[in-house]
Amino acid sequence: MYNLGERAQFFRDGIRLHSRPTSMIYSGHATMKYVSRGQAPPAVMSGVLKAIKCGFADLIFVYRHPLDSLLTNWIWWRTLIRDRILISGISQVYKNTDDLCADLDRNFLEFKAFAEGDPEFFASAPGQGIRIIFMDPQWTKGHRFLSLPEFVEEMELFLQFATLPLRLEDFEIDASREFSKILKVMSVDLDLSRIQVAPPMTKPYRYLAVKDKVPQFKSFIDGLNAETKRRIEKIGYDIGV
Repeated sequence: MYNLGERAQFFRDGIRLHSRPTSMIYSGHATMKYVSRGQAPPAVMSGVLKAIKCGFADLIFVYRHPLDSLLTNWIWWRTLIRDRILISGISQVYKNTDDLCADLDRNFLEFKAFAEGDPEFFASAPGQGIRIIFMDPQWTKGHRFLSLPEFVEEMELFLQFATLPLRLEDFEIDASREFSKILKVMSVDLDLSRIQVAPPMTKPYRYLAVKDKVPQFKSFIDGLNAETKRRIEKIGYDIGV
């Protein structure tokens, strides 16, 4: 939005469908196979994929290590449920990784329930009033969030269809370089020397430090099923065990 000039007026936070070419730019969360709380459902993504196959839409997929995503998603949802606060990252909740590790160790059963997609994790989720602020309530009502194996499978599916896949970790190395790839897909002609893109606020591969400090978390990683481990490796990551 800061670098696209007039094109930024077409940006919307959310996923929508169009039956013909459009200038709109949509950003949001969605699934291709599993219904998940807080995600546009597979029926919506099916329409998006048809547009991509027809050649009048592009899918830019930004992803990160699934275990980092798991920690962030757990903290994001538990903060919303417990404190009714929307956060943009772990650093808003914990001063450092040691604080995160201590909290994870104390509440590991809760974390494990979330990682397994247990709907009881959301038993005390806030009402529709707060949900409607940031997502369509029809995409959240009565649903749980993805289990880790489902989350990894969804990542694999998105990578199969992505016009441009982008690793969040690569934005940590050179944010402007990665952003320039988006401009190319969107056919935006800008002077790349003048764009300003801040690196992500998140810390890449934080899960490794957590694994070393929280034995229960390491055991959880060790116990992942073979198919999930295979998918993580196919995506291009290892699990550091």
